[in-house]
Amino acid sequence: MGKNIAIILVLILTSCNGISQDQKKELAKAEKGEVTYPVTKTDAEWRAELTDMEYYVLRKAATENSFSSELLDNKAKGTYVCAGCETPLFRSENKFKSGTGWPSFDQEIEGNVAYDVDYKIGYPRTEEHCATCGGHLGHVFNDGPSSTTGKRHCINGVALDFIPDSK
Repeated sequence: MGKNIAIILVLILTSCNGISQDQKKELAKAEKGEVTYPVTKTDAEWRAELTDMEYYVLRKAATENSFSSELLDNKAKGTYVCAGCETPLFRSENKFKSGTGWPSFDQEIEGNVAYDVDYKIGYPRTEEHCATCGGHLGHVFNDGPSSTTGKRHCINGVALDFIPDSK
């Protein structure tokens, strides 16, 4: 009887598919370019529509130089949208001065930012990209304001456009 229970238990445990396995499958798809987004364009179309720096950051996952973004010190009320597809990503009331040299937000507009793990510098970081076009935005860290979410969405300013609120 005990042997039968042990066999059943082993079968149940080995047939379970954990969340981490699903995440690894999604990351593998992303690395192979198998993830499809609602806005999909050819490389030539992206090159024609974006500035050189926007293309480099959004499509090649580069990082702009710190303190180079025109949006870094922007204090106007409004919405930060993806420079590639205009999807609303962050609100001005969630922007804070992090001192890092990149626009920083303590939260995203839910559902419009997607996440992957990036190992480009030798250890895992949480990469953020636009959930609509897949454009690289930056990374999220756990060293943001403790009075809000504790998150710091460190975003390349060139990946964003700013739309001021209407009066």
